[in-house]
Amino acid sequence: MDPMRTRSGTNGATKRVKAAAPRTRPGAKGAAKRAKAAKPAPRAVETDTQRILRHWRDVVPNDRLAHLVKDGIRALDRALQMRLAEHAVSIGHWPFLRVLWEADGLTQRELSQEAGVMEPTTFAALKAMESLGYVVRRQLANNRRKNYIFLTTKGRALKRKLIPLAEEVNRVAVRGVSDNDVAATRRTLLAVLANLAGDEMHPDNEGRRMPSTGELGRRVEIADNGSGRR
Repeated sequence: MDPMRTRSGTNGATKRVKAAAPRTRPGAKGAAKRAKAAKPAPRAVETDTQRILRHWRDVVPNDRLAHLVKDGIRALDRALQMRLAEHAVSIGHWPFLRVLWEADGLTQRELSQEAGVMEPTTFAALKAMESLGYVVRRQLANNRRKNYIFLTTKGRALKRKLIPLAEEVNRVAVRGVSDNDVAATRRTLLAVLANLAGDEMHPDNEGRRMPSTGELGRRVEIADNGSGRR
């Protein structure tokens, strides 16, 4: 067999195969790229605060003011917690730290009252804060029956880091709101507080008071037994 003839035949076959292969139409690659780009972007996950806002705008725009205030507080707490987490601080410790930065040496009950938190919650939070080195419990020489809560150096140092975060959240919350509207909101909320404070002192509410957690639990248990639930 003639080697030159064989190579020549092979080259010819190769050319015929290439010629028979389908050619890519001009612009086909560009069309493929555009098709990929046209795919819808994955939908962003809705945050809790966005869901709350949509609920108020679309479902219950005129619901009770108390609910709106509560949801506003939830949104503020979430914004603050995101920032506190960067310093490994729990939002549950924030109300106690804020009170103690102003004046420590309080009893657990006094701290609960100032922070607006039930005593069992305060007890659990203080236990965690003590293990983290933020607070210590001490007895005073003139009263050894009670423990008083004091900030440690570590707990006091958190103020310099965390207060700016709370101030930032407040600025974000009123972004785009005029100074007059912010002032009006303050006046309205102060009026709400004044009205509710007066309601607590009203003669019609003389027999009403806030029960302790233990007392409330006993009342619920009595009510359950009275209704025949087991």
